[in-house]
Amino acid sequence: MRTRAAGRTGVTKDLGADPVEPQSNRLRYLDAATRQIARGMNLDETLQELCRAAVPAFADTAFVHLYAPLPVGDETAAAPRVLKLHTADRAPFRRATAQRSGPRAPTAGPVQAAEAVHPAANGLLTKLLRAGRPVIADTRDIAAALSELLAADSASRTEVTGRRLILAPLHGRNQVMGSVVLIREGDRPAFTEDDLLVASQLATHTALGIDKAVLYAREASVADALQRTMLPPSLPEPAGVLLASRYLPSSRTAQVGGDWYDAIPLPGNRVALVIGDVMGHSMTSAAIMGQLRTIVQTLAGLDLPPDEILHHLDEQAERLGSEHTATCLYAMYDPVLHRLLISNAGHLPPVLLRPDGGTEVVEVPPGAPIGVGGGGFECTELHAPAGATLLLYTDGLVESRDSDVLTGVERLRGCLQAAAAQSTPPALELLCDQALGTLGPGDRDDDVALLVARFQGILPETVAYWYLAPRPQTAGQARRLTRRTLHDWGLDSLVESTELLVSEVVANAVRFASRPLVLRLLCTDVLRCEVEDDSPLVPRMRHARLSDEGGRGLFLVDQLARRWGATRVSTGKVVWFEQPLPSDEDSG
Repeated sequence: MRTRAAGRTGVTKDLGADPVEPQSNRLRYLDAATRQIARGMNLDETLQELCRAAVPAFADTAFVHLYAPLPVGDETAAAPRVLKLHTADRAPFRRATAQRSGPRAPTAGPVQAAEAVHPAANGLLTKLLRAGRPVIADTRDIAAALSELLAADSASRTEVTGRRLILAPLHGRNQVMGSVVLIREGDRPAFTEDDLLVASQLATHTALGIDKAVLYAREASVADALQRTMLPPSLPEPAGVLLASRYLPSSRTAQVGGDWYDAIPLPGNRVALVIGDVMGHSMTSAAIMGQLRTIVQTLAGLDLPPDEILHHLDEQAERLGSEHTATCLYAMYDPVLHRLLISNAGHLPPVLLRPDGGTEVVEVPPGAPIGVGGGGFECTELHAPAGATLLLYTDGLVESRDSDVLTGVERLRGCLQAAAAQSTPPALELLCDQALGTLGPGDRDDDVALLVARFQGILPETVAYWYLAPRPQTAGQARRLTRRTLHDWGLDSLVESTELLVSEVVANAVRFASRPLVLRLLCTDVLRCEVEDDSPLVPRMRHARLSDEGGRGLFLVDQLARRWGATRVSTGKVVWFEQPLPSDEDSG
């Protein structure tokens, strides 16, 4: 990499300009230079600050060579292995340079990649780097070795002569990370032994900055990867609702947060929409977020009302023994009834974009945050007409240093209304982009999570359900109801297989149910059948022996259905299966 460095006040004074107090000049220079190098927040900034501090106050040209890839962490602490990797394996260097332009007028530019340098495994250059001590090119051998290091830089054209070049290896905590080469031209005094001490200090503080930058970047990468693996890799595609999402980490990448979202399919083609935010920014926040998200998924599988979900989530959060609290909003959408149930635990209210293009902030009693232990969550029921869009978000979207939450929510409403005015209804991906467009310029102090759901609903004529008493004749009754319904839907080609599957599932439910069971048929992009009963015993597929009279029901379901499954709910369980529609089979 290459950069041209500009001088700054306090470090650009030529160290040879005042021969009366050379030692005081060096101390003052080192104090200013090391503080300047420490200002670098990442690798490139650290290299640039070194070059600016060294040129032209101490040298006319500065090269920084770094191993590529850089060794990081304690796992590379074994010196022989590290040196072998970077010499015998001929690992290339990365490079940054700085040069003064004119008598004392340095220029600066961005750090860029340069040609790679491959030092010989047993050459003098490798030995100099291993030794870790700064040296002056005052002998022919050392000059030749350093010429090898500079040879790849076609722009330098520097001849290594006399005592005008210093090599100072960059030592991290456990290994050599590269080197700094400092060159003086003929119009300046040659380097002295005292200058070696200055170069050594510059290299030491640069190595500490590089070490810090590399470890910081690795921590940021691990934190970001941790959080992203805890977010859903993709959203489900339930019938009757379209989903889209966005997640943006904070600009302070190592300060990972606890924002999360989720969409969880439920029996009856319903879907749970979840958004949450663990307070604080740390690896602990991200870990707690992962635990809470897992708890919510487990509770959602029980098919509890939203307020009960939050109640049990609050109880479990207290048992985690963490001082962190979290906000969470849980919504349940029923596409058949066009109904939305919402419960809130201290989270920001969602924004609803109506089919006519108007917007409103959904008034939901906030409740106490998760982990506080206050409980008392309320459930709000809303009509969710087809074409309406619900936006769930975290406070990073609407809160900034320059505006409060209420102002941010109003700005979000205005943005959504403007998007609806351009296109009705606006595409969900475009809507997400428009919502993120409300973020002001500059660094973000908080993560942003956004979940958008457009309600389409399921037509009532594509749903049929019955309550059936748990008695021996119920399987036959279920077959007759299924046959008549499929005939009305024009699905006669599916009658035979569906009758058999319904009969097996209903017969199994009758064996264990003590209350009326529910048979439900839904015709969307697939034909779905659900049988719900009050027994918590979930059936499992067995491989029956030839002599067995039963035990083949679920085997038939597994063979004939495209998909099937069983889900425990608060009132018992739901066994379901799906079959492709005739058009799907024909196209396949």
